[in-house]
Amino acid sequence: MATLSVLLGLAAGAGPISSGARAAARAEVTILAGPPSTLDPALQGDVGSAGFSAQLFESLTAFDLDLALRPALARSWDVSPDGRRIVFHLRPGLTFSDGSRLTADDVVGSWLRIVDPRRPSPLASLLLDVHGVADRLGGRSVDPLDVGLRADGLDVDVELDRPGADFPAIVSSAIFGIVPRQVWGGNADIDAGAVASSGAYAIKLVTDTEFTLAANERYWAGTPAIATVHLRSDIGGRSPVAAFQDGDVDYAPISSSDASWIRYDDVLGPDLRLVPSLSLTYVGFTSRPPFDDVRVRQAFARVVDWRRVTVLGSPGDTVPADSTVPPGVPGGGDQDWLPKLDPVGARRLLAEAGFPGGAGFPIVTFAAGGIGPAEGIAEDLRRELGVAVHLEELDDHVGRLVDDPPAMWSMAWVADYPGANDFLGVLLGTDSSNNYGRWSSPGFDAAINDALATRDPGAALAAYERALAIVRDEAPVVPIAYGDGWALSRGGLLGAGSNGLGVLRLAGLAWE
Repeated sequence: MATLSVLLGLAAGAGPISSGARAAARAEVTILAGPPSTLDPALQGDVGSAGFSAQLFESLTAFDLDLALRPALARSWDVSPDGRRIVFHLRPGLTFSDGSRLTADDVVGSWLRIVDPRRPSPLASLLLDVHGVADRLGGRSVDPLDVGLRADGLDVDVELDRPGADFPAIVSSAIFGIVPRQVWGGNADIDAGAVASSGAYAIKLVTDTEFTLAANERYWAGTPAIATVHLRSDIGGRSPVAAFQDGDVDYAPISSSDASWIRYDDVLGPDLRLVPSLSLTYVGFTSRPPFDDVRVRQAFARVVDWRRVTVLGSPGDTVPADSTVPPGVPGGGDQDWLPKLDPVGARRLLAEAGFPGGAGFPIVTFAAGGIGPAEGIAEDLRRELGVAVHLEELDDHVGRLVDDPPAMWSMAWVADYPGANDFLGVLLGTDSSNNYGRWSSPGFDAAINDALATRDPGAALAAYERALAIVRDEAPVVPIAYGDGWALSRGGLLGAGSNGLGVLRLAGLAWE
């Protein structure tokens, strides 16, 4: 990996360099990024992996830094009056990085991989509104032609079971990246070797310490300004701040504790950047006994002083949550949807459920996921309800939640797209793959259906607020925190801002 001295065209003892040499040296950038779990867009379900796959495989739409939805591989799209049919019109002349044509067949083939019943995407629920997808995921249909996705020349025709005017926003998510025929046809594995790219970059080299990306000269928006990007995952045990100071990385996410002193540092302060995040940390409950009794969940939700434990157990920049929909996401409203703190009422509810003073209540396993407030939550439950809580850290946190969720667990969720449903229906809908607690509420599902069926923002907000009230009252989950991030970004590096969706768009980077 190149150090900063190489990036700037400087070497020890070297004299002035020409502007041409400086421009050539500035054609690369080094970014600190944890290793992805997969490069395959259809298989990734974490924002870290999305940060890689989104650079390699473009979707039909994208959000800019102002969270405005923009055309990407699609030049435009049409939504039918009833909202149940959407037709995307691809740009003419699209190709993958190897020069092969990119067609509507590639879009349909790529999206069908997301709902492959043999290996469904962790985020397959984002496609549940497409006709036939629920049957395909449920094993009731094996024919891909039963799914409402059709390729017609340069058009991709999508048939929905319910109105989905937000579908063009949904497909901006990294899982909808378009892969070439050899991948969606089943003849190539993205993680086994480099394949042709539809995104701004293609894999050039993979080592134990970094992924090296090369600009795609056939990218639909033109060749990116940065020719080579080093995504470095190993900095030799140093802190991100030290690696940045040593000149080994040009962009490095850092902790809020580091940001708290760097903002006052004369040298590093100018390089400190706030990284907005449309994110939520929440605590969930299983639907297994005794948590299948709503009174038990209500008792747990109303006895913990969620704001207090979050403030005391989290970094200073963490904001206690009052809704499952973060601020800045349309459809979340501005009400307080946190369960009311009521220890006396909580004890009464637990007694009504058959556990007075916690007597007979089984030990609760809480997969805390490393959240700071975990001990405070456990202590409130012990002190106020007489319930014993065992804190557990899982080697594969998400995998355990999918296969065998414990009684309590935490999850951090970053928006796939800026819509309230991404924090409501996607996380808590009855058939959602991300509904780890397996909770189900017909009233909640109906509210989400009503929100998605209207194009009237006021009516949608009212429906989402009905859903939020049900979540507050039935407590399948409790929101605990929102939180932005921080990063160090080298002076002169342009386009390293964030729109809150958690993915740095490398195509927009350039040296000043």
